[in-house]
Order: sequence, then C-alpha cells, then structure tokens
Amino acid sequence: MRLDRFLAETTPLSRSQAKKALAQGEVTLDGDVVKQAASQVADDARVAWRGERLMLVGLRYVMLHKPAGVECSARRGLYARAVDLIDLPKAERLHPVGRLDVDTTGLVLLSDDGQWAHRVTSPRRGCPKTYRANLGRPLAGEALANAVAAFREGILLDGETTPTRPAELKSLGPQDVRLTIHEGRYHQVRRMFAAIGNHVAALHRETVGPLTLGDLPEGGWRELTEAEVAAF
Repeated sequence: MRLDRFLAETTPLSRSQAKKALAQGEVTLDGDVVKQAASQVADDARVAWRGERLMLVGLRYVMLHKPAGVECSARRGLYARAVDLIDLPKAERLHPVGRLDVDTTGLVLLSDDGQWAHRVTSPRRGCPKTYRANLGRPLAGEALANAVAAFREGILLDGETTPTRPAELKSLGPQDVRLTIHEGRYHQVRRMFAAIGNHVAALHRETVGPLTLGDLPEGGWRELTEAEVAAF
C-alpha cells in the first residue's frame, strides 16, 4: 500500500493532506522520516504521524438502534446521519446495509465490507426483516384475514410491475401488527399497507436475518460478533 493511502486510511487526513504532512517531515516509516507519497508500506511496517503510531482499521460490522429523526445517508442534510452515532475510527467509511427512512426506528446494520453488505441485501438471498407497525386505522376481522392472505400471496405496489414476495402478517392488537418481508423495496412496508387502504403511523424494525436488537437502547450501537457476521 502507498504511504499516502495508508495515512488517509489511518488518520483524519485526506490523500492531499497526507502528501503535505509527508512533505513537512511529519511521518516516519520504521523510524525514518519519509517524504515520498509513493513509498510502499509493508504489512509489518511501523508508521507514525507526529510521533503517534498508526494502525490500519480492519473491516467493521455494526448494529445500530436507529432513533427517529436520523437518516441512513452518506451525505449531510437536514437530519443527523446514522453513521454520526457510531464512535469508531473512520466511522464515516461505514455504510448502511439496507436503509430505514428518517421516521422509522429500529435495527440498522452498517459496515465497510461491501461484499458482506451485498450478501445481506441481495434479493436472491431473501434475507427476512421483521417490522412492528402501528396503523392509522384498525385492522381486524375479515379485513385482517384478507390482508394476511394478500400479503402471503404478494401484492402489486403502486408504480411496480411485479408483486411483492410472500410476507407474513400477524396482528398484535387492533392497530398493532408485525410484518416479516423478504426483500427491500423502497418504503415497502408503508406502501404495502397503503395498497390495502390503510397507512402506517409508526414503524420499527425489530430484526434483520438472525439478528435482533435485544436490549440495545435507542441510539445505542455495538459491533457484531464473528458468529453474527458469519451468520449471513
């Protein structure tokens, strides 16, 4: 790996800033000041910037309990970003693995491992995701039975040409339901209930694949275990 890239991956410096730091003699490689950006860094090399030893950050896998008012976006906008809640080095390199809209709470995965993220989100794998929804109108009796059947068979969402994959709907109360889907279309849960003449007042994602939030508090996060990463 080039030395300027190594600095960019282990410090707050950009590649151009790393080159300036090198030119100013702020960087040592195995104890010697090095100013050449193209110098190669061996796996066992000791690199220091302003006297502080630098270590490469490996791939990270994080679970976040996303609060409302936080968006899953790489760009800064009107709302706080999910990645801003993660206190890890180079946290800005983490990307949401499947998004929730700004008003939806619950389980969000973030990682800088693109291949793993693809495994989790690939439509072919059909990773199950379970949501708890509070509905704007009661859903019970015959209407509930019809909704359960429609979601199980798949419904055609507005503006789409293929029906949704079979989904499992369970009633928890007159306006409280749990829905498990196996794909991730844009605003899918909200659009599914709109398709049957209801609407979602509040939405919370409880699970992604084998992972659940457990006792993780709202706004809290933790890194996944090796077993949890391998489960996908």
